[in-house]
Amino acid sequence: MELLHSGKVRDVYADGDGLILVASDRVSVYDVVLPTPIPDKGALLTQLSLWWFEQLADIVPNHIVSATDVPAEWAGRAVRVRRLEMVQVECIARGYLAGLGLREYERTGAISGVPLPAGLVEGSKLPEPIFTPTTKAPLGEHDEFIGFDDVISQVGKDTAETLRDLTVQVYRRGAELAAERGIIIADTKLEFGRTPDGALLLADEVLTSDSSRFWAADSWQPGGPQYSFDKQYVRDWAADPKLGWDKRAPGPEIPPEVVDATRARYVEAYERITGRSWT
Repeated sequence: MELLHSGKVRDVYADGDGLILVASDRVSVYDVVLPTPIPDKGALLTQLSLWWFEQLADIVPNHIVSATDVPAEWAGRAVRVRRLEMVQVECIARGYLAGLGLREYERTGAISGVPLPAGLVEGSKLPEPIFTPTTKAPLGEHDEFIGFDDVISQVGKDTAETLRDLTVQVYRRGAELAAERGIIIADTKLEFGRTPDGALLLADEVLTSDSSRFWAADSWQPGGPQYSFDKQYVRDWAADPKLGWDKRAPGPEIPPEVVDATRARYVEAYERITGRSWT
């Protein structure tokens, strides 16, 4: 197999007419891959994505060909997928205010050109989920917010509307199912691609602890950071001024206690959402 691309977390291999997508245990924060892996992270992301792809199949088809027809050394953390022409837009849905969306709101009162009510704070629930696309930046560079008109200019009006509608529909379905299991999905990032005949498919990963913000519903309180089941724990550690990291490569080694706590949060998200035990 030929390695086509090595991303922040996933490696993509060519294999015949299809691709093998392998999720590693790497973790990235602030667009920098840190040198310390999180054990089982790749398998957790892969298995959670597969569960979600099944739950969402009636909304949008996906790129999965097989979760078992993969090389044995990658079993559990790799999937065989269709080759797609990827849409060069990061499709983000937000139901709550956090992260870069919070900073953009504080600066402009809007996100991706979508105006929001005054007086919102970190962790606030938005009146309704919104589509806040960004550019898809190369490794090491930062994604930038773009407006819906920018998406139209890039992919055309019909495709832009479909991307927006599917992104919000996936978010709504995911948020509803997760809420029944005690987890708030604050926001999520999706990727789409086209088959040679033009069909639009959901690709990469979906509603995982890397692509979404998962919060504990029973402790949610607007006005500050939330207890999370995602890599926000690593972001917060990395951003601590006492660490002295300038958020540029190379990143610092993650201490064992932060590794263990991060893995535990990924496992809890998987178990809560799927109802399955992680072994």
